[in-house]
Amino acid sequence: MTDFRTAKPSALGFSGKRLERIGDWMRRYVDDGKLPFVETLIARRGEIVFHETVGHRDVENGLKAEPNGIHRIYSMTKPIVSAAIMLLLEDGKLQLDDPLAWHIPELANLKVLEEDGESTHVARTQPTLHHLLTHTSGLTYGIFDPGPVGKALRKAKIDFSEKHGRLDETVAKLADIPLVFEPGTRWNYGVSTDVLGRVVETASGMSLPEFLHDRIFEPLGMEDTFFAVPSDKLDRFSACYAKTEDNGIRRIDEIEDSRYANSVTMFSGGGGLCSTAKDYMRFMEMIRTHGGKGSDPVLGRKSVELMLMNHLPGDMASMGQSVFSEMPMKGIGFGLGGSVVLNPAQAQVLGTAGEWAWGGVASTGFWIDPAEELSVVHMTQLMPSSSYPLRRELRTLVYQAMTN
Repeated sequence: MTDFRTAKPSALGFSGKRLERIGDWMRRYVDDGKLPFVETLIARRGEIVFHETVGHRDVENGLKAEPNGIHRIYSMTKPIVSAAIMLLLEDGKLQLDDPLAWHIPELANLKVLEEDGESTHVARTQPTLHHLLTHTSGLTYGIFDPGPVGKALRKAKIDFSEKHGRLDETVAKLADIPLVFEPGTRWNYGVSTDVLGRVVETASGMSLPEFLHDRIFEPLGMEDTFFAVPSDKLDRFSACYAKTEDNGIRRIDEIEDSRYANSVTMFSGGGGLCSTAKDYMRFMEMIRTHGGKGSDPVLGRKSVELMLMNHLPGDMASMGQSVFSEMPMKGIGFGLGGSVVLNPAQAQVLGTAGEWAWGGVASTGFWIDPAEELSVVHMTQLMPSSSYPLRRELRTLVYQAMTN
């Protein structure tokens, strides 16, 4: 397992005193009862400059959150599955411009919903793997989309949850649901990466968990990342909470009885993984170092460079307003599996052009700043992620602490 050295902040261009503001910020959220816990891990040039955990992984039972805690990362699964697609590209098993139907024949001749909200027509451009990687496929989320397509997804129970079938069965159901726009014409957050999880299976001949374990988790030493938390690791697993109307929290998913505990049959490439801050940092550092250090990188340098580029004509805002996004859209583009900062001034955030980032619906988040050799991940378990501006606040706190 790759471990991380801890360095003095001053040795890595940080003010130790200014970093203390991050701990104060974390404790304020927990002490005010707004978050059950917060864990923040910051690394520069591959060395840890800050790692702190405050609060409780199970508030009701008084179980403290620990630095090796295991959490639901939800949509932070997407960058990992996107990397899996790039591995299959390198294997010669697929190309990014492949029509989706080449890998999932059930999804041939997908239809598009017309503006009247009732009529459909066969899509003039059938979705490609690149459309799915960039969320320009026309697929959407039932849980977030209030329109007729979202309603149809909810009625068909296409949510990639453990309660509603297996991955292959659920993906096949999408054949009967129209796209919300012609592929390639807009950006919209949806189940695209869940479908890519099935592509990983059909292209590799392996199950999604097997492929991720053999090609990403094991090589990187990610021993605590899985779709189902093993019974012998549940003593490190966190409960999940939702924001209440009075800005408090209520538990919505237990530990032992969680759908993420022990075993699962639905492997959601869009939001099914659980992980730790250090495990996810191992993945982030692989991306930041363009595939990993040494003579046998996990991914090739050029593959990672392609992931970190903006693949939209402009920013996400210029591609139409999504019903939901884990990141702001103005001044932010989208690469293969994550957002890309194009213009910090337009995004109105501290940071650097070229940052690659994403988050999860339980308020987790990460970003990689290649220019500053910086990787930051934070964990908590509060739904929805729009409850508080945690990511923007943490971004400010990290950058204000940098001295060079």
